Amino acid sequence: MTGASHESTLRPIRSVAVLGAGTMGAQIAAHVANAGLPVLLLDLDTDTARSGLKRAAALKPDPFFTRETQTRIRLGGFDRDLPEIAGCDWIIEAIIERLDAKQALLEQVETHRRADAIVTSNTSGIPIGSLAEGRSEAFRRHWLGSHFFNPPRYLRLVEIVPTGDTDPAVVTALSSFVDRQLGKGVVVAKDTPNFIANRIGLYGVTRVLEQLATGTYTIEEIDAMTGPVVGRPKSATFRTMDIAGIDILAHVATNLSARLDTEDERRAFELPPLVGQLVERGWIGEKAGQGFYKKERGRDGSTIHTLDPVTMDYRPRQSARLGALDAARTIDDPGERVRSLFQAHDTVGEFMRATLGRTLIYAAEVAGSIAHTVDDVDRAMRWGFGWDQGPFELWDAIGVETVLDACGGDDLSAAAREWAGLPSRSGGSGTGPRHFRTAPVPPAAPDLQLLGMARQRGQVVTRNAGASLVDLGHGVLAVEFHSKLNTIGGDTVGMLTGGATEASDRFAGLVVGNDAVNFCAGANLMLVLLEAQEGNWDEIDLMVRGFQQAILGLRYSPVPVVVAPAGLTLGGGCEMVLHADRVQAAAETYMGQVEVGVGLIPAGCGTKELTVRAIDATTPGTDPLPRLQRAFETIGFGKVSTSAADARRLGLLRDVDGITMNRERLMADAKATVLDRVRDGYRAPAPRAAIPVGGEDTRAAIDLGIHLAWRGGRISDHDALIARKLARIMTGGDLPHPTTVTEQYLLDLEREAFLSLCGEARTLERIRHTLKTGKTLRN
Repeated sequence: MTGASHESTLRPIRSVAVLGAGTMGAQIAAHVANAGLPVLLLDLDTDTARSGLKRAAALKPDPFFTRETQTRIRLGGFDRDLPEIAGCDWIIEAIIERLDAKQALLEQVETHRRADAIVTSNTSGIPIGSLAEGRSEAFRRHWLGSHFFNPPRYLRLVEIVPTGDTDPAVVTALSSFVDRQLGKGVVVAKDTPNFIANRIGLYGVTRVLEQLATGTYTIEEIDAMTGPVVGRPKSATFRTMDIAGIDILAHVATNLSARLDTEDERRAFELPPLVGQLVERGWIGEKAGQGFYKKERGRDGSTIHTLDPVTMDYRPRQSARLGALDAARTIDDPGERVRSLFQAHDTVGEFMRATLGRTLIYAAEVAGSIAHTVDDVDRAMRWGFGWDQGPFELWDAIGVETVLDACGGDDLSAAAREWAGLPSRSGGSGTGPRHFRTAPVPPAAPDLQLLGMARQRGQVVTRNAGASLVDLGHGVLAVEFHSKLNTIGGDTVGMLTGGATEASDRFAGLVVGNDAVNFCAGANLMLVLLEAQEGNWDEIDLMVRGFQQAILGLRYSPVPVVVAPAGLTLGGGCEMVLHADRVQAAAETYMGQVEVGVGLIPAGCGTKELTVRAIDATTPGTDPLPRLQRAFETIGFGKVSTSAADARRLGLLRDVDGITMNRERLMADAKATVLDRVRDGYRAPAPRAAIPVGGEDTRAAIDLGIHLAWRGGRISDHDALIARKLARIMTGGDLPHPTTVTEQYLLDLEREAFLSLCGEARTLERIRHTLKTGKTLRN
């Protein structure tokens, strides 16, 4: 990048235009709207833009945080509305992948754009520099690539691709916005064919397809070898291709091959005939109803069938029986697990060496031409393809010499070694093992991964099997969960209580959060089941009382407590959130009180709190029943938010609670919120001593709705029993008329209902079913 910086002339990005309402354009517009910005979405005409947005809104998973988010998107057409981009701070081109079409549109964009507006392309492979040929110097200073990955809401990677003309201040400003406002992991890539992630990822996919073509492995076996066991997504290889579109794979591979410099590298990206056959038949994946897999619908439900590449027929899906995989699944350390598979003396090992081994060598050889650092390569594959470990992390996990020996290579090229800082291979003894890395992949910025970095600095105050206390600095303590699925057991409750006490004695405030994918999956159901089966009612009562007191300890702590949920935040995890002084939630937070699904009710202060919130939200002098019914349904139907914004709609988050778009910034934002509350002069609230409840009349109204739902066959007998117990708590028990009660009174009702349901055979059936299958049982 060259040229003087024009940082002073750049405006903050407050409005965005997306040009092209196709698969990617419409979803990018949706995610910008998720971030709270107004978006102008244009296509050939308004009707085309409207159709594109409608298709996006029908996608699963949903590209929108809430349905209301769509109202931030204004539609229009190139034919009439292109001049309106003059009011936009960032203009994203996302039309068809044709150089001539993009250049023609950008010529018009230059006519209408504001002088300081940033203009980018979402192209997946056309050289960014060539797209701006013929544009002015001022345009080229504000021009670069911004390559989102599909689906944009859920995949973290955005490759920012400057050219030699791009102003460095533009790169900095856009990277910061994409990180902080859109929540993405930013990697600055060089302007080379398919940039970083698709270049390496597609090479790996091509090697896998080669192995399928040998006939040695079935599609199911390959997906078993390229999924979670090696730190990849559950969709593995062929399911991922079906989701992304086999036609897209073919298109990207063809375009990439045409842009590569050498014949050898072009041949490396030639797809086997099978892909062309699938495209010709229209079997291009999920959007066509069939690809490598096909869902067959029958009288007994749907079954998944798998393509036989030889006959081109579909057959029932088969289990993959590979001994090396079964053995590897018992290995907890991910690096050791991959190494054991790579070195296996069977067909699994042969597959790993032919696919993963060759991909690692290719990544090392091309990295210097496509990326700036090994960290960028590893982050790109983690964020763009969902790898648990990037290529250079895998090199070190398996062993540099092991990879080279297994793949028949003498050593990497001198250029590759020099770029990565890897010593040359030596036959001498005493040189020691070679590594690409001397430390784990660092955070991409100083305020990312705050908790993990505090842990690495040795700032753990104390820990047990379920949780730890970690000093985040500046007087802020954190409670971090690390039990399986972060479920709540005695260790967790003990650390919550201890953390509140420790924070009160020695710190300015407390954060409850962690770096796991899921904040908390709720109570440890196995403990509840075992105690209930043995009839240990006093033990269950003690467990519930202990958790209630831990939750109240957070709420009434003399120092501010901020809870930082992300991912699944269910049951007891949701109850922690409900009782924080403030919440700083990751945008992708899926929160709810789901206890009814296992035959129970929220008894960790959750039923009480949603009751209180419903009453508090009622306008004085009006009937609280409508809001109370809404809270009742939130619990009774086990509603789970589809995002943090949706949790606010459900009443699980308040207007004062914050949302963090970038998951890796969550703990830093939560810490900042604690310190803000301290500066504001935080004072702990007093326990509620007079909570209005409706009594018998309000309960009768809710019970009537339960009866009608049961009569209509919408709920089972056991659902009705649970619902009546829930209604009893929310209306104040057996009180004959409206009155006020204390908080502890409602908590006693919670505990009483929970204990009685633990004694129900159908509740225990639900718990067993959930523990066995991970799904709910409606019995």
